[in-house]
Amino acid sequence: MLVLGIESSCDETSAAVVRDGTHILSNIIASQAVHIPYGGVVPELASRAHVQKIIPIIETALAQANIALTDIDGIAVTNAPGLVGSLLVGVSVAKGLAYTTQKPLVGVNHLEGHLFSNFLGSAELEPPLVSLVVSGGHTLLVDMPERGKYQLRGQTRDDAAGEAFDKIAKWLELGYPGGPIIDKLAAEGDPNFVEFPPPIIRNHPYDFSFSGLKTAVLYYLQKQTVEFIQAHRNDILASFQEAVVKSLVERTIAACLDAGYPTVTMAGGVACNRRLRAALESAAAEHGLRCLYPSPILCTDNGAMIAAVGDFYLRTGKSDSWQLGVFARQPLTAINK
Repeated sequence: MLVLGIESSCDETSAAVVRDGTHILSNIIASQAVHIPYGGVVPELASRAHVQKIIPIIETALAQANIALTDIDGIAVTNAPGLVGSLLVGVSVAKGLAYTTQKPLVGVNHLEGHLFSNFLGSAELEPPLVSLVVSGGHTLLVDMPERGKYQLRGQTRDDAAGEAFDKIAKWLELGYPGGPIIDKLAAEGDPNFVEFPPPIIRNHPYDFSFSGLKTAVLYYLQKQTVEFIQAHRNDILASFQEAVVKSLVERTIAACLDAGYPTVTMAGGVACNRRLRAALESAAAEHGLRCLYPSPILCTDNGAMIAAVGDFYLRTGKSDSWQLGVFARQPLTAINK
């Protein structure tokens, strides 16, 4: 089965062709540099960039896979959650292609796509498992007893982890996106230089909170001189990153042990962070758990993960009508059948 996956939920325009749910024949991703001066994604600019790029990217994905549009067996497209204007671009094009080819159309929850990115990276992986989805817009823990079945175990109460990285980078004028920059600079700093307070959420042990941590970093910076910050910038970044990583890893491992599952996975843009990968691997090994995460390219928003989900649902006989809509918010558990 050949599935064309289309992703346009935020600021990456992507199209991919995946065979049998695991073999990536092409995965074309275009990021939008237009947002860099603003230090964050501007929704109107994002949707305009998708309009300009989406057709050439689909054509490139088909060419790289060495197939024609008529060769595909189905079209999968992200329809939630995300920026409505951006989602509309992808869904509108997907509907047009599905109508032209008379192929089935499948709407995909973006978060489910991130979960399935682990199956692309590890073909032998099977549930049950607990997965940490951590990115610029999402931070949540999900129980997956089987494919297509999900239970939300915990989520952020305020900022996503990636959002906190971006904000700290903006305060220190490091550039955007902040995650990769902090990852690189923090590797040269002392993670024990500052002890930032860990978030405490009473009665909800698997929920996250990064707003207070972000504020603690801001107050710390405001008390220091410019010279001190310049001299110890990497130490401050390493300390902030360590606090984020500790929060993510402790809750993820605890959730997996509580569920009694043998495997923990991770996905999303922040899953590229080297310190987070190393810490989660180490903690998982300490408790006899298997730890898996995708290659960096599959941690970003991409069409391959959307195609993988589409393949799964097409094989179960699920497809969507021409009335497929887009939704800025859609809980992952809402797609349980």
